[in-house]
Amino acid sequence: MPARVKLLLASSNANKLREYRSMAEGCAIELDLLPRFRELPAFPEDAPTFAENAAGKALHYSRSSEEIIFADDSGLVVPALDGAPGVHSARYAGENASDAKRIDKLLTEMRGMKGDNRRARFVCVIAAARAGRMLAVVSDSAEGVIADEPLGHAGFGYDPIFYFPPRGKTFAELREAEKNEVSHRGKAFRKLLAAVSP
Repeated sequence: MPARVKLLLASSNANKLREYRSMAEGCAIELDLLPRFRELPAFPEDAPTFAENAAGKALHYSRSSEEIIFADDSGLVVPALDGAPGVHSARYAGENASDAKRIDKLLTEMRGMKGDNRRARFVCVIAAARAGRMLAVVSDSAEGVIADEPLGHAGFGYDPIFYFPPRGKTFAELREAEKNEVSHRGKAFRKLLAAVSP
Protein backbone atom coordinates (compact mmCIF):
# COMPACT_ATOMS: atom_id res chain seq x y z
CA MET A 1 0.00 0.00 0.00
CA PRO A 2 1.56 3.35 -1.03
CA ALA A 3 2.39 5.85 1.69
CA ARG A 4 0.07 8.83 2.05
CA VAL A 5 1.41 12.07 0.64
CA LYS A 6 1.03 15.05 2.98
CA LEU A 7 0.33 18.45 1.45
CA LEU A 8 0.06 21.70 3.40
CA LEU A 9 -1.94 24.56 1.93
CA ALA A 10 -0.22 27.96 2.21
CA SER A 11 -3.38 29.74 3.31
CA SER A 12 -5.57 30.45 6.33
CA ASN A 13 -8.72 29.97 4.22
CA ALA A 14 -10.69 27.10 5.79
CA ASN A 15 -13.26 27.19 2.93
CA LYS A 16 -10.51 26.55 0.41
CA LEU A 17 -9.07 23.70 2.50
CA ARG A 18 -12.53 22.12 2.81
CA GLU A 19 -12.96 22.31 -0.97
CA TYR A 20 -9.54 20.72 -1.58
CA ARG A 21 -10.25 17.95 0.95
CA SER A 22 -13.50 17.19 -0.84
CA MET A 23 -11.61 16.94 -4.15
CA ALA A 24 -9.00 14.61 -2.63
CA GLU A 25 -11.50 12.08 -1.23
CA GLY A 26 -10.44 8.56 -2.08
CA CYS A 27 -6.83 9.59 -2.78
CA ALA A 28 -3.81 8.70 -0.65
CA ILE A 29 -3.40 12.38 0.24
CA GLU A 30 -3.44 14.12 3.62
CA LEU A 31 -4.31 17.81 3.46
CA ASP A 32 -4.03 20.51 6.08
CA LEU A 33 -3.39 24.23 6.43
CA LEU A 34 0.21 25.33 6.92
CA PRO A 35 0.52 25.75 10.72
CA ARG A 36 0.88 29.31 12.05
CA PHE A 37 0.39 30.66 8.53
CA ARG A 38 -0.59 34.14 9.76
CA GLU A 39 2.52 34.34 11.95
CA LEU A 40 4.93 33.69 9.07
CA PRO A 41 6.40 36.54 6.99
CA ALA A 42 3.77 37.26 4.33
CA PHE A 43 4.42 36.76 0.63
CA PRO A 44 3.40 39.84 -1.39
CA GLU A 45 1.08 38.57 -4.11
CA ASP A 46 1.82 41.48 -6.42
CA ALA A 47 3.03 39.70 -9.56
CA PRO A 48 1.13 40.36 -12.82
CA THR A 49 0.19 36.70 -13.43
CA PHE A 50 -1.54 33.92 -11.51
CA ALA A 51 1.41 31.58 -12.18
CA GLU A 52 4.03 33.93 -10.72
CA ASN A 53 1.93 34.52 -7.62
CA ALA A 54 1.25 30.80 -7.04
CA ALA A 55 4.84 29.71 -7.65
CA GLY A 56 6.30 32.53 -5.59
CA LYS A 57 3.97 31.78 -2.70
CA ALA A 58 4.69 28.03 -2.74
CA LEU A 59 8.48 28.60 -2.79
CA HIS A 60 8.31 31.29 -0.10
CA TYR A 61 6.33 29.20 2.40
CA SER A 62 8.10 25.92 1.56
CA ARG A 63 11.16 27.23 3.39
CA SER A 64 9.24 27.10 6.69
CA SER A 65 8.29 23.40 6.64
CA GLU A 66 9.64 19.94 5.85
CA GLU A 67 6.40 19.01 4.09
CA ILE A 68 5.24 19.70 0.53
CA ILE A 69 3.64 23.14 0.46
CA PHE A 70 1.09 24.00 -2.18
CA ALA A 71 -0.37 27.38 -3.00
CA ASP A 72 -2.83 28.60 -5.55
CA ASP A 73 -3.69 31.84 -7.20
CA SER A 74 -7.03 31.97 -8.88
CA GLY A 75 -9.50 34.52 -10.07
CA LEU A 76 -12.12 35.65 -12.48
CA VAL A 77 -11.12 37.00 -15.88
CA VAL A 78 -13.62 39.08 -17.88
CA PRO A 79 -12.29 39.90 -21.38
CA ALA A 80 -14.74 42.81 -21.82
CA LEU A 81 -13.17 44.44 -18.74
CA ASP A 82 -9.63 44.01 -20.14
CA GLY A 83 -9.16 40.88 -18.03
CA ALA A 84 -10.34 42.38 -14.72
CA PRO A 85 -10.71 41.46 -11.91
CA GLY A 86 -7.91 38.99 -12.83
CA VAL A 87 -5.07 38.70 -10.33
CA HIS A 88 -6.83 41.36 -8.24
CA SER A 89 -10.00 39.25 -7.84
CA ALA A 90 -9.71 38.99 -4.05
CA ARG A 91 -8.99 42.72 -3.66
CA TYR A 92 -11.24 44.00 -6.45
CA ALA A 93 -13.47 46.07 -4.14
CA GLY A 94 -10.79 46.88 -1.57
CA GLU A 95 -8.46 44.92 0.71
CA ASN A 96 -11.08 43.70 3.22
CA ALA A 97 -14.23 43.81 1.09
CA SER A 98 -16.77 41.01 1.38
CA ASP A 99 -17.69 38.64 -1.46
CA ALA A 100 -20.98 40.52 -1.77
CA LYS A 101 -19.15 43.85 -2.27
CA ARG A 102 -16.85 42.38 -4.92
CA ILE A 103 -19.83 40.91 -6.77
CA ASP A 104 -21.72 44.19 -6.54
CA LYS A 105 -18.76 46.12 -7.98
CA LEU A 106 -18.38 43.67 -10.88
CA LEU A 107 -22.10 43.74 -11.74
CA THR A 108 -22.02 47.55 -11.63
CA GLU A 109 -19.03 47.61 -14.03
CA MET A 110 -20.87 45.25 -16.40
CA ARG A 111 -24.22 47.01 -16.35
CA GLY A 112 -25.63 47.20 -19.88
CA MET A 113 -23.21 44.62 -21.30
CA LYS A 114 -24.88 41.83 -23.28
CA GLY A 115 -24.02 38.65 -25.18
CA ASP A 116 -20.34 37.90 -25.70
CA ASN A 117 -19.38 40.87 -23.54
CA ARG A 118 -20.56 38.87 -20.52
CA ARG A 119 -18.20 35.96 -21.22
CA ALA A 120 -15.83 35.13 -18.37
CA ARG A 121 -13.52 32.41 -17.19
CA PHE A 122 -12.25 31.27 -13.86
CA VAL A 123 -8.50 30.52 -13.83
CA CYS A 124 -6.56 28.55 -11.22
CA VAL A 125 -2.82 27.97 -11.02
CA ILE A 126 -1.49 25.66 -8.29
CA ALA A 127 2.18 25.31 -7.41
CA ALA A 128 3.85 22.81 -5.07
CA ALA A 129 7.31 23.15 -3.54
CA ARG A 130 9.43 21.55 -0.82
CA ALA A 131 12.34 23.19 0.99
CA GLY A 132 12.68 25.97 -1.60
CA ARG A 133 12.53 23.64 -4.62
CA MET A 134 9.65 23.74 -7.08
CA LEU A 135 7.95 20.39 -7.64
CA ALA A 136 5.05 21.28 -9.96
CA VAL A 137 3.07 24.15 -11.45
CA VAL A 138 -0.30 23.28 -13.00
CA SER A 139 -3.25 25.30 -14.25
CA ASP A 140 -6.75 25.01 -15.66
CA SER A 141 -9.82 27.13 -16.32
CA ALA A 142 -13.61 27.05 -16.57
CA GLU A 143 -15.54 29.04 -19.18
CA GLY A 144 -18.79 30.76 -18.30
CA VAL A 145 -20.92 33.88 -18.41
CA ILE A 146 -21.51 36.60 -15.81
CA ALA A 147 -25.13 36.35 -14.64
CA ASP A 148 -27.27 39.47 -14.25
CA GLU A 149 -27.72 38.80 -10.53
CA PRO A 150 -26.37 36.42 -7.88
CA LEU A 151 -27.99 32.97 -7.87
CA GLY A 152 -27.42 30.13 -5.39
CA HIS A 153 -25.95 29.90 -1.91
CA ALA A 154 -23.13 27.36 -2.19
CA GLY A 155 -19.48 28.03 -2.98
CA PHE A 156 -17.75 31.32 -2.27
CA GLY A 157 -16.19 34.30 -4.03
CA TYR A 158 -17.74 35.05 -7.42
CA ASP A 159 -19.54 31.66 -7.64
CA PRO A 160 -23.08 33.16 -7.40
CA ILE A 161 -22.62 35.19 -10.62
CA PHE A 162 -20.53 32.69 -12.61
CA TYR A 163 -23.10 30.96 -14.84
CA PHE A 164 -21.81 27.69 -16.30
CA PRO A 165 -23.75 26.90 -19.52
CA PRO A 166 -23.02 23.13 -19.69
CA ARG A 167 -24.86 22.65 -16.37
CA GLY A 168 -27.36 25.51 -16.76
CA LYS A 169 -26.51 26.88 -13.30
CA THR A 170 -24.15 29.23 -11.53
CA PHE A 171 -21.28 27.63 -9.59
CA ALA A 172 -23.15 28.60 -6.38
CA GLU A 173 -26.15 26.49 -7.50
CA LEU A 174 -24.09 23.34 -8.12
CA ARG A 175 -23.66 20.60 -5.54
CA GLU A 176 -20.11 20.53 -4.21
CA ALA A 177 -19.15 17.30 -5.99
CA GLU A 178 -20.63 18.61 -9.24
CA LYS A 179 -18.73 21.89 -8.97
CA ASN A 180 -15.45 20.14 -8.15
CA GLU A 181 -15.82 18.03 -11.28
CA VAL A 182 -16.00 21.04 -13.63
CA SER A 183 -14.34 23.93 -11.78
CA HIS A 184 -11.01 25.51 -12.58
CA ARG A 185 -9.72 24.57 -9.12
CA GLY A 186 -10.95 20.98 -9.32
CA LYS A 187 -9.34 20.37 -12.71
CA ALA A 188 -6.05 22.01 -11.69
CA PHE A 189 -5.95 20.10 -8.39
CA ARG A 190 -6.38 16.75 -10.15
CA LYS A 191 -3.34 17.66 -12.26
CA LEU A 192 -1.40 18.47 -9.08
CA LEU A 193 -2.34 15.16 -7.45
CA ALA A 194 -1.12 13.31 -10.54
CA ALA A 195 2.16 15.26 -10.38
CA VAL A 196 2.95 14.64 -6.68
CA SER A 197 1.44 11.17 -6.10
CA PRO A 198 3.95 8.32 -5.69
